[in-house]
Amino acid sequence: MPTVTEIASYAASGAKDLGITKYDIYGSSVDENSVQVDHGEPKQVKASNRASVIVRVWNADNTIGVTSTTDVDPKGIQLALQMASEASAFGPKENVPDFSPEATADIAEVGDRTAPQTDVANLITTLLDAEKQLLGAHEAIAGVPYNGLSQRDVDKFYLNSEGALRHEQGSYATLYLYSKTEQEGRKPRSAGAYRVSRSLDQLDVDGCLQEATEKTISHLDYEKVKTGKYRVVFSPEAFLSLWGAFGNLFNAQSILDKQSLSTPDSIGEMIASPLLSVCDDALHADNVAISTFDGEGTPTRRIPILTEGVLTSFIHSAGTAKRLHTQPTGNANIGAKVSVSPNFYHIFPGKAATETYSLDTAENVILVDDLSALHAGVNSLQGSFSLPFDGWLVNRGDRRSIDSAVIAGDIREVLKSIFFVESEFEITPGGICPRVWVDDMSITCE
Repeated sequence: MPTVTEIASYAASGAKDLGITKYDIYGSSVDENSVQVDHGEPKQVKASNRASVIVRVWNADNTIGVTSTTDVDPKGIQLALQMASEASAFGPKENVPDFSPEATADIAEVGDRTAPQTDVANLITTLLDAEKQLLGAHEAIAGVPYNGLSQRDVDKFYLNSEGALRHEQGSYATLYLYSKTEQEGRKPRSAGAYRVSRSLDQLDVDGCLQEATEKTISHLDYEKVKTGKYRVVFSPEAFLSLWGAFGNLFNAQSILDKQSLSTPDSIGEMIASPLLSVCDDALHADNVAISTFDGEGTPTRRIPILTEGVLTSFIHSAGTAKRLHTQPTGNANIGAKVSVSPNFYHIFPGKAATETYSLDTAENVILVDDLSALHAGVNSLQGSFSLPFDGWLVNRGDRRSIDSAVIAGDIREVLKSIFFVESEFEITPGGICPRVWVDDMSITCE
């Protein structure tokens, strides 16, 4: 792919030829190698190079046209500009997107985040060895039906006709292992683990293998629990999943579209226990996929969403920020429309709890490890959810796997029922989070 400076030159030349005075371009490319294995043999080996470029053009009436292309040579860029210019005649006339006021502001210096890719043979060998060890960990583990090891180089840029010019690169490797058991007279049980790092040599393969093994074995001895109200402890991954499912609470675009439980006047409201604080922090040192700017060229930053239970800020694009008389937050994605999405959550304790709790001493609590069917079991406009989950009934450190149960509630009640947020956190692909304790949650045994 040409350099961002070359693309900017192509765009300036093409726009001049077409009489276009206002435009911007956002693009990204991904170079990826990935492998999967099945009982000691490579199952799938893939190499791909994907590119996507979004071109936006404003006309003299300040309506906007948008097109996409994968061709970033001079002719391709000029053709995309021409198509976007023609489409601008049919663009929206209300709440028209504009350049971010911070598209030329300084962005964070995060250093080199690239790493050389290893050869595919090494990927295959590493994954085959992990599968072999997982299969050999217990006689009941019959297979690892879902597994994968990949390495990815990401290159992205943003430029506009007012001189904005952004470019960044990054690399990361990911591993997932998801096992399945078979025992006579027993239900098949499954468990998995996931790891992400800058490169293959930094990837915690042993940790991923150990977690998948321990979880799988722990689910072999299972029992039903009685339907009722329980004290629940959410694992970091489970709480991040639930929090993300109700992201419309603080997403400015959802709020302006009236697709949220919040309103523009909700800033300052206490919506959760004062023990909980949440930030969106794309620049967090533990975020492998650090991004220094969003789709509109706005620098990313640490955004306090909840401060000791109080809704402190929404996440914004340039357009939503303008409509709500504030500043963009670096959370925009551009396409046919501009959308708003989080970058990387950092969930941590707010006010100090009056008491501390531990799974080693707690009695009859439910530890929710993983939530399922989030696409179907969440009604984000009503705040309700009903979700199957994997987890354990815990009594003084002794864990017994739960057979087929559903957890249900209202997110507003859940957030206010938090009575303890642990201090130790875990790093996941979607954010950093500790275990979160919630009182009186409904558990139904299927």
